[in-house]
Amino acid sequence: MSTETLIADRIEIADLFSRFARLLDEKRWGDARTVFTDDVAVHSPRGGELRGVDTVVGFMRRSEVEGQQAQHFTTDLLVDLDGDQAGVSAYSLVYYYRDGRAPHFTGGLRMAGTVVRTPAGWRFREQRITPAWTHEN
Repeated sequence: MSTETLIADRIEIADLFSRFARLLDEKRWGDARTVFTDDVAVHSPRGGELRGVDTVVGFMRRSEVEGQQAQHFTTDLLVDLDGDQAGVSAYSLVYYYRDGRAPHFTGGLRMAGTVVRTPAGWRFREQRITPAWTHEN
């Protein structure tokens, strides 16, 4: 694989993480297929094991708290490319707030999993979300 392709893939995968964070913050559940494969598997303490994009979207919709907003910041992205798939991991800081108010809850997460190249671009095939810490403000 050429250096240019490796760099382009890494940029696209970094963008995937950013698009996922924005999807969560903006509650654009209808755009889930722009970040997940149809057969995605998501593992988290809150949701357990969720399989399939429709199941994941259903969980996200049910988890909404009225009036609560979130702001996700992703950092320390690591990508281990292997052709049309890659092992990925990153940290996420999440601030939960109500419009016009300071955050009332913050948390640090570790996200790890697998992304795959699809005809539409890179997508998450598997995510494992592990809380590192939380703080009530």
